[in-house]
Amino acid sequence: MTSLPRGRAANGNRAVRRRRAVAAAGAVSAGLLVLSACDKPTPLSTITVGQSSVSSEASCYNDGKPLTSADLAKCLKDTDIKSIKVDPDETVRFGVDPDVAKKGWTILMNGQALTEASKKTYRTIPGSVFFNAQYGASGNSTLVSIQEGEKAPFTGLWSFKLKKDAG
Repeated sequence: MTSLPRGRAANGNRAVRRRRAVAAAGAVSAGLLVLSACDKPTPLSTITVGQSSVSSEASCYNDGKPLTSADLAKCLKDTDIKSIKVDPDETVRFGVDPDVAKKGWTILMNGQALTEASKKTYRTIPGSVFFNAQYGASGNSTLVSIQEGEKAPFTGLWSFKLKKDAG
């Protein structure tokens, strides 16, 4: 025969269970509150050169909605961007999130289109292009951007600085 605790012992066990349930509910509520306060991350763009790669969220992104020309111009002047060293003899690989590829994307060099729009998630360009005056390069570093959208209005911009590595 099973005997149940009576009196104070029974109330003590229920109190412990109640405290645990309240604590668990509080933890779940706090977790949901923290998650709801987070911004949705922007899609990533990645540049790979040899064994090195650098990824970044968008400099300008409005959850896939069109950006104004002024916004894009301002983002192209952003100085807080990631950089990667590029040996001119290496191939530079560009990769974008599949959602970006669906909308089409273009590689810009110093603000000017370097490629036609593509719907692929991956493209390659010889490293020498980024330091060649024929393509508008000057000096030992070049601003390269990835612009989301096949035509205006564009919806996102990711920027990177490519620094010449003489090897």
